[in-house]
Amino acid sequence: MADWNDPQSTRTQFGGGPVLNGQVLGADTRDQGLRRHMLSIYNYMASGVLLSGIVAMLFARSGMAAQIMTTPLGWIIQLAPLGFILAISFGLNKMQTSTLQILFWAFAVVMGLSLSTIFLVYTGGSIAVAFFASAASFAGLSLVGYTTKRDLSGMGSFMVMGLIGIIVASLLNLWLKSPGLYWAVSILGVLIFAGLTAYDTQRLKAEYAYVAGTDYAGKAVVMGALSLYLDFINMFLYLLRFLGDRR
Repeated sequence: MADWNDPQSTRTQFGGGPVLNGQVLGADTRDQGLRRHMLSIYNYMASGVLLSGIVAMLFARSGMAAQIMTTPLGWIIQLAPLGFILAISFGLNKMQTSTLQILFWAFAVVMGLSLSTIFLVYTGGSIAVAFFASAASFAGLSLVGYTTKRDLSGMGSFMVMGLIGIIVASLLNLWLKSPGLYWAVSILGVLIFAGLTAYDTQRLKAEYAYVAGTDYAGKAVVMGALSLYLDFINMFLYLLRFLGDRR
């Protein structure tokens, strides 16, 4: 874990870039390092999404998803991704980077098993449309977050509050079963995770100044990929509610 109080390794001077071993990194070096850092995050994120998609499709086509996901074991599979997130969050400081990487890939596999139910509910064509629409939206929103000069931290806090709201509303609608509330939650879900995509991208870009050259850099890549993965998957699932044709 990086020593966050070590001025020699993590301090950013006013008007300067990240400091490594007491040396302020030049603009070219800083920009190259930032590009590598963000590219690593995107590579992990995209690979995780691809792995989840493959696992979901294979699990559904094998027929096992239809047999298992309606049983108590299916509930365990559905809740397992949350368990991984909690384990990663609470154990982050004690984990090695390699351990965190293994947990990320395991999380992607379990998420794939959990997502297999969408192939039982929606047609393959509509899933593909929702996926590519989400991918295009994600790319555009992430680009906005990366390039904008506007501070998005205020929007990020608002989006987190909205996320809590739609979780509560979704749980409430399990009892109310209101179509109007269902569609309202779906619309807000797309908007909230669209905003979080831009916010998280800007946050991860700014984070580089503090993790460059530290022991935490590898962990920051995995955690950044996990954040963007969750933004993409949730935006996709909410968008699928609009674009998905049910079987």
